[in-house]
Amino acid sequence: MTVRRAALCAASFLALAAAPAWGQNAAPSVEGGSADEIVVTAQLREQDPVEVPIAVSALTGNELSRLGVEDFEEFSRFIPGFEVQNQSPNNPGFVMRGITSDSGSAFNEPRVSVFQDGVSISKSRGSYVELFDVERVEVSKGPQSTLYGRGALIGAVNIVQNKADPDGFYGMARADYGNYDQYIAEGMLNVPLAEGTALRVSGRYRKRDGYVENLLGGPDFNSADTGAIRGSFHVEREKLTFDLIGNYQKDTPNGTAFKSIAFTPTDPTTGTVIGTRGRNSGAALAPGAGFEDGRRLGLDREVWGFTGIARYAFSDTVALTSITAYREFDALETFDADGLSLPILTAAEDARGKQTSQELRLSFEEGPITAFVGGSYFRETGSQRTPAQFDERALLARLAGRLSGPSAARPGTDPAPAATFASTAFTGALLQGIAAASGVALPAAQAQAIAANLKPAHYETSTNSSRTTAFDIFGDVTYKLGERFELGAGLRYTHDDKRSRYTASVLNGRSVLGGLIGALSQPAATRAALLGALAVPGAATIPPSAAYPVPLFGLGAQPTAANGAVDTATLKDDGFSWRLTARYAATEDASLYATYARGRRPRVLAASSPAAPFGATRFNLLPNERVDSYEAGFKTALAARTLLLDGAVFYYDYRNFQTTVQQGTQVITTNAGKAESYGFEGQARYVPSDALTVYASYAYNHSRLKAGVRDGNRFRLSPDHSAALGVILSQPLGGGRISFAPSATYQSRVYFDDDNDLPALQQPPAALVADLIRDETQKGFALVNARLGYGPEDGGWRIEAFVENAFDKKYTKDAGNTGDALGLPTFIAGDPRYYGVSATIRFGAR
Repeated sequence: MTVRRAALCAASFLALAAAPAWGQNAAPSVEGGSADEIVVTAQLREQDPVEVPIAVSALTGNELSRLGVEDFEEFSRFIPGFEVQNQSPNNPGFVMRGITSDSGSAFNEPRVSVFQDGVSISKSRGSYVELFDVERVEVSKGPQSTLYGRGALIGAVNIVQNKADPDGFYGMARADYGNYDQYIAEGMLNVPLAEGTALRVSGRYRKRDGYVENLLGGPDFNSADTGAIRGSFHVEREKLTFDLIGNYQKDTPNGTAFKSIAFTPTDPTTGTVIGTRGRNSGAALAPGAGFEDGRRLGLDREVWGFTGIARYAFSDTVALTSITAYREFDALETFDADGLSLPILTAAEDARGKQTSQELRLSFEEGPITAFVGGSYFRETGSQRTPAQFDERALLARLAGRLSGPSAARPGTDPAPAATFASTAFTGALLQGIAAASGVALPAAQAQAIAANLKPAHYETSTNSSRTTAFDIFGDVTYKLGERFELGAGLRYTHDDKRSRYTASVLNGRSVLGGLIGALSQPAATRAALLGALAVPGAATIPPSAAYPVPLFGLGAQPTAANGAVDTATLKDDGFSWRLTARYAATEDASLYATYARGRRPRVLAASSPAAPFGATRFNLLPNERVDSYEAGFKTALAARTLLLDGAVFYYDYRNFQTTVQQGTQVITTNAGKAESYGFEGQARYVPSDALTVYASYAYNHSRLKAGVRDGNRFRLSPDHSAALGVILSQPLGGGRISFAPSATYQSRVYFDDDNDLPALQQPPAALVADLIRDETQKGFALVNARLGYGPEDGGWRIEAFVENAFDKKYTKDAGNTGDALGLPTFIAGDPRYYGVSATIRFGAR
């Protein structure tokens, strides 16, 4: 995602052509100008945003189209206090008021959940879905556990999809083409079948070449290749309405360019320099030979599900809503984790999940009281398999600081040819140096014998899995104390029954390098015996026995009992979350509000590798992450509703804040203790005429850890300042209308990890190699976009030219990543300048 800095330069948003950030009576018409009224359902009922006593932002589907927004990363640039980082569709990070939700572990609970028509997409690996043919996208900020339940500790994003419409036959077709051979084909058809019955089908396919050159040949990195289709059926009969929606999405982009900037890209065969160390330049990446049966770098992901929504109105005041849903995702992503052409570490993530949910909600509205009560059932099973393949010889050279090989004439930044590391004389000397650093004198003959056993492709895997069965009981009531003042309260009880499982195994014999590292920390007698055994020819593949009592060492993770036994632990968890609200309607178009909410994240049973081969899995029971949120704000419409303003101040007090720490080659979830976040968000939209629309927004967010060695550190991916400014100019021309929509967005500095890349927190034994350079950060920058379009007044067709990142700003999307554990932090380049043309045709009754 981008990074914005200071409150300077209100920057960007493209014409936020959508009353962005706040979803308040939002947006301009297709050509800009007149205000479309937005209705939001943040409180699970339809309301004018001015009436909602929490910070809510929304963009309509029309606005998304006018802004050229295709995905969540682009969408988030229009919502103050909300950022989305998209490494790939399989690995997004959702950031709400400084808090990131991006873990792929099966046992982790999200902090920010994406909802489709009120159904939680619980796991991040299945949450990045295409934004097409939608009615609107709402962002509800602050703890929303009471209203939304699971995964809404810090906020909720709800995609409200267009349902089948029985009132007319109509459709749409769109085609885009641009640089990097990018194209989009999108269509929608709505067909009434009978009175009160309709069918709707929509879909999108988008493809784009990668923007990071593959210096070793083959497809370039960071491409896009996504297809999605949706079908919906609607029927209404007197007091009953029913919608059935089915979604399917397939993603197959090329690999993500995890690039090292410490080492120059070289040809792995000759060692010739073939690129530069620039963050946004070409990368020399390839999978290790034979990894995962020869899989290419890239992603293969499928996400699909069905949702049934039924509403029965018993009367004008009482209604029952039922939401039934089933979802699955299956994603396998393969990546070159070390950022170099040498096959030091190739890794993959095989993430799967199944989710079933049922919610029943009874609502009541009469006189001064609006209320609902309900219950829900949720069951989820998921797993995350993480295979890894190491070239032990090249990894040894990295640990010894000699990737450039034995020649002193070769620059230390230029990795040597892969064949260099087959020399036992060279790798034996490196082993002697590693042993000497631990105070152990390793004879040259023994060192070379061990070196001869180092594996060019050590292969191992681990899998964490989880099952959650939960039920909730909840209720919410708002009471009007006269014409202007109302109070609200909500309460939710949640019960979870959780099971976490873990297994790890080595797949082609023990790691000789892992055995050596383990041996160096043992008492002298044990150390001598292990080193002697590791020098025996074929030491990597000799099975453990009484005659050869050498553990089956892993390198990235130690194997569980019997080299793959599954360890299991369970827990039961109960808890309450609640909210209290107050709103004062100063006028019909202005209100002041205050909210207190307690957000709660269920306890987590985190699993990690045994401390030694065939040891027990380490299950770490993390306490409930809890936040107390205080918010006060105003919302108003002035000058005959041509000027819309809103603002909010907030303070979050966290307990048991969960973060991740590096322990060798593993990432461990842990309790970081206290944290806090406070700030301000403000938005303005001015539409004085059909010819002009102006948007502006600004967010200040001070999010910091408050305990332990990370006290004072910023939260991951959290800018202190973000700002946006956009304009839509629209004028009649030749029987139609021409519009121009320039915009700019700005974010201040961000860090890509909660350790803020501080050298003091990245020293052995926490890290295998000390990281002394603080470069895993992105300073503030702005992005500028623009769209120029023309079409008839009736909107039957439209052609546009567009440019994104008009000045081709170079920035970093993410840094650190898996390679950081080996002293090889990698960097992902942000999107370059895109430009192209778009044509849309609409037909039928709408």
